[in-house]
Amino acid sequence: MIHNGPMAEEGTLTSGTHTDVREPIGEEHPICRLRDVLDRVGDKWSVLIMDLLGSGPQRYSELHRSIDGISQRMLTLTLRSLERDGLVDRTVTPTSPPRVDYALTPVGATLSDQVAALIRWADDHREYVARSRGRYDTARDGTP
Repeated sequence: MIHNGPMAEEGTLTSGTHTDVREPIGEEHPICRLRDVLDRVGDKWSVLIMDLLGSGPQRYSELHRSIDGISQRMLTLTLRSLERDGLVDRTVTPTSPPRVDYALTPVGATLSDQVAALIRWADDHREYVARSRGRYDTARDGTP
């Protein structure tokens, strides 16, 4: 594929023609910063957590029970990343044991609306995608 625009695959910039030398994009380049945000908000665990928190604050244990297949370690790492990005607030109530609640920040709430629409789309079209994958795989394998 020939790229004549400013962005190409594998995090490189191209100049005017496909024969020009590609220069690496630095991590401060707007494309890299955008990709960094999209990587965070687009991973499957973040999407599910954002959707669950869209209905209100939840405790860690509630989130863990609600997300089938997520390990405690992955839930913790994802929540920390969402908190670091300013999308989730963590509140510790000093009880024995301490109570930890997670809630969306105002910016997180704006993303939650978008995530909910994506989840609705995925739910509405999951059978279509499954059938399409089956047809594609059958055609590629040459089997009926």
